[in-house]
Amino acid sequence: MTPISEAVILMAGLGSRLRGSDETFLKPLMPVLGRPLICYTIGALIHAGIKKANFVVGYESERAIAQVKKLIPSELEACFIENHEWTKQNGISLLAAADHVVTPFLLTMSDHLFDNAVVDLLIKSADPNFLNVAVDRKRDSIFDLDDAMKVKTRGSQIVAIGKNLRDYDAIDTGLFVCPPEIFEYLEQAKQNGDCSLADGVRLMAAAEKARAVDIGDAWWQDIDTPEMLACAETQLRSWLARRDIALAHTGSDCGNRAEN
Repeated sequence: MTPISEAVILMAGLGSRLRGSDETFLKPLMPVLGRPLICYTIGALIHAGIKKANFVVGYESERAIAQVKKLIPSELEACFIENHEWTKQNGISLLAAADHVVTPFLLTMSDHLFDNAVVDLLIKSADPNFLNVAVDRKRDSIFDLDDAMKVKTRGSQIVAIGKNLRDYDAIDTGLFVCPPEIFEYLEQAKQNGDCSLADGVRLMAAAEKARAVDIGDAWWQDIDTPEMLACAETQLRSWLARRDIALAHTGSDCGNRAEN
């Protein structure tokens, strides 16, 4: 199996549900237990052995790039890709990276937090010939189940995905190992020049090219609202204390442990 050494991080959006009236707000820089949110992603990538990260930016791109660059340690090669159509859905943000990655890659959102074990498990279990989706079957632990991206599986095969699914057995965590072929499916999924990542997953599932990787007891949380942020900080504090997980010590702000 080809090692996964490259990642794409989607961070082009406005973060409207968290920004309120703060015109200077940049969601990836939002403090979570005293550290910028994006630092948790960077730390997880380094822990997983990722060597190059492609950050897809959009809203306030120049300011976002300048701020995030300060947080990236020397051992991680960084590439910033601008999505000029950042007001569209996240499938368009991923398509902005189509000319930058040619081998299977890790895909994540900049506003999701993960136990390092989730990333390790996904990379170890991934089949590079398929779209691999990290899923959580612990439905009772999901903070906002109504808003979650729901997945129906048959064994390890994904057969349906969508927020409005009535029949589902897992939740999409927003972490993937993707073959470059995903870009072709996203192009096919476009309607009026727009598509979501879920649209591409749906097409790959229909072609029997999408598989689920169960994260088991591992922890994750997306952060879309103030309530989700409060929940994430509570769980993250407990997780760090309980597991004593060492975040990457890089010599930059992203290398410092969260302080209570």
